[in-house]
Amino acid sequence: MTDTPGWASPGSSEPPRDDARPPADAPAGVPGPSAPPQGAPVPPPAWGGLQVPPARNGWGGPPPGPQGPYGPYGWGAPPSPKPGVIPLRPLGLGELLDGSVSTIRKHWRTALGLSLGIAVLQQVGGVGAQLLVGGKTGDFTAVLVVLASLPLNLLLGVIATALLTVVVSRAILGQSVTIREAWRGARAQLLQLLGLTLLTGLITGGVMVLGFGPLIGYAAAGAASPAIVGLLVIVGLLSLPVVVWLWIQLSLAAPALMLEKQGVITALSRSRRLVRGSWWRICGITVLSQIIAFIVSGIIAVPFTVIGLVLGLGDLQQQMESGGATQQPVALLIATAIAGVIASTLTVPFTAGIGVLLYVDQRIRREALDIELARAAGLPEDGGTGWGGQAGADPTRL
Repeated sequence: MTDTPGWASPGSSEPPRDDARPPADAPAGVPGPSAPPQGAPVPPPAWGGLQVPPARNGWGGPPPGPQGPYGPYGWGAPPSPKPGVIPLRPLGLGELLDGSVSTIRKHWRTALGLSLGIAVLQQVGGVGAQLLVGGKTGDFTAVLVVLASLPLNLLLGVIATALLTVVVSRAILGQSVTIREAWRGARAQLLQLLGLTLLTGLITGGVMVLGFGPLIGYAAAGAASPAIVGLLVIVGLLSLPVVVWLWIQLSLAAPALMLEKQGVITALSRSRRLVRGSWWRICGITVLSQIIAFIVSGIIAVPFTVIGLVLGLGDLQQQMESGGATQQPVALLIATAIAGVIASTLTVPFTAGIGVLLYVDQRIRREALDIELARAAGLPEDGGTGWGGQAGADPTRL
């Protein structure tokens, strides 16, 4: 049997030579056959057959043996393979954030192009809804604007989620994808993703309606007892933790549906299984990503809002002179829309990337998905990583 170079199996080590040590009956202090003569300088001790230089000043000497890429003698764990934007192993918070940003940076043509087009359509629809309502409904103007633009925003949000999921899944494998390829890979699941989004919204929104329903009914009845109103407000607020819990439980359903090609109910069940035992971690990372996106959006919106207010002062004065300001100035609407386009272009790919990477991370931790990803990435089996190559795997089916 031929031994592997650098590794010896137990019991196969070479026995010591007779001239490498003194005989058993030699008296103490008598040098062996190969010992240096008396008075000769003693060479540094050998380690594994190699001469090791002595430590400098007794401290900080190099470890014994040759220095390999993974530590002395090449021992130690090799670095995790990284064919794309993340290493194929369980990810930390910084790696999740960096992976999402790296996807935007390395595949900016596709990621930012998709989000830019969708953001423009969303803002055009929002501005059109505001101009259509025109402030003619008084206090209900904002509510009607939201309801009028809701179908368009829902549809565009589903398209953005589907296409960006494909982009991030390819970026994990180090593969680029065009907008046309992303559409071709996602269009078969769009209707199911739309149904999943509606069902998730009904579940979380239904819980909130149940919580605040008594308060809404009491206020609609015209009663105004402060004690009862306060009690019903507390009851409504108690439903918010349930909504957040459900939101996190179902947060991985969209990547599961898109990448595993599953149905709506199966994807919801899949998300609950992947989140089980890691709810707090996923919640913290998801909330942090939303906070980062909110801060970036706020930073972008502030200067545009100031410019819009300055440019719209004339329209605001005319509205007040004609009987009151019931509609935002056109200049402010346009400035706000531009800010919204820029903010959405940057933040939508970021939050979508965090969701997909959390899904992949959970599957790596629970199902060793990193092995399948390495095979799908076509990593060579003899590349020092231990992965087997599998060319031609479908990277969108994780």
